[in-house]
Amino acid sequence: MNDPVNRTMLLVDIEKFSDRDDVEQAFLRRMLYDVVDRTMERAGIDETLRLRADQGDSVMEFIDPNVPVPQVLRSVISELPAQLKAVNRMASRGAQMRLRTVVATGFIALDERGVWVGGDLNHACRLLDADLLRAALRERPGDVALCVSQSVWTGIVRHHHLGIPAEEFHEVTLASKNGPLPAWLLGPVPASGQAAPSPGAAGPAPTPVPDASGERPGPAGGTEAGPSGGGSASTSTPAAGPAPAAAPAPAAPPPAGIHFTGGAPAFGGSLVMGNQHGVSGGRVDGDVVMGSVGGVPRPGRAADGHAPADATPEQDAPSPDDRQPPGTGEAGPR
Repeated sequence: MNDPVNRTMLLVDIEKFSDRDDVEQAFLRRMLYDVVDRTMERAGIDETLRLRADQGDSVMEFIDPNVPVPQVLRSVISELPAQLKAVNRMASRGAQMRLRTVVATGFIALDERGVWVGGDLNHACRLLDADLLRAALRERPGDVALCVSQSVWTGIVRHHHLGIPAEEFHEVTLASKNGPLPAWLLGPVPASGQAAPSPGAAGPAPTPVPDASGERPGPAGGTEAGPSGGGSASTSTPAAGPAPAAAPAPAAPPPAGIHFTGGAPAFGGSLVMGNQHGVSGGRVDGDVVMGSVGGVPRPGRAADGHAPADATPEQDAPSPDDRQPPGTGEAGPR
């Protein structure tokens, strides 16, 4: 076997070639040769700069590395469909053809029987035979479907060379007997296929699952309130989820007032006992009255229950009705 050489590879295959009879197949082969030859000539690629391998329903062109890859790719994108359309216009419906094409780069070698071999060539052949490329041609109105290898995308297509619309290529993963193959498809991805995620693209965030405490983990390691509303709010935007249940209405606050249910009350460190009016500090005995206690005032007292400044000790003394057992009195709000 000869030493491997670097070549640009153009592979072209006729759709549904096996469905034709022998006469139609022979005619289609001649048409395919003419279309490829005219495409190369229009691209300025001399016949001496390319080698051809015939595969029956397909043809492989191995182009000299001195020919720029963008030059080859531009001819396949624009000139090949134009040449194919011109030929199909002159053919009957049964003699018209549609083409799957692959542009790849790599090393190939010629074995002792004159057959081109190499891992890069095997890779290109699997791209040409992939179901996704077949579906792309089947589901589009045009007559050509083009797929390029990862190396061609990385080295040529993504740099937006003149006549090469990088924005119209879509990254895809093609299935093969040796596992998935990355590639780039020109034009829309078929509905039966699946595009690979673009680098850096993020998929939809999964809905967080509440833990035993009723909290969902937040995107940045925090937490966000679960359905019970018991978690702390995360500073990140919470993931979409079911609406939390409405929290029960808070209980109404108790009426204002001070209630003593036993013992001796203390205010600001002062112990209060018994029945007293106008308490200001120290130890006091008796009932404590804060503001008016309501009802008809006692004789000799104002409406707020206080005795006048000149009252006698008898007038200021509490009446039997005012006395209550210690610890059972209630002081209302002032």
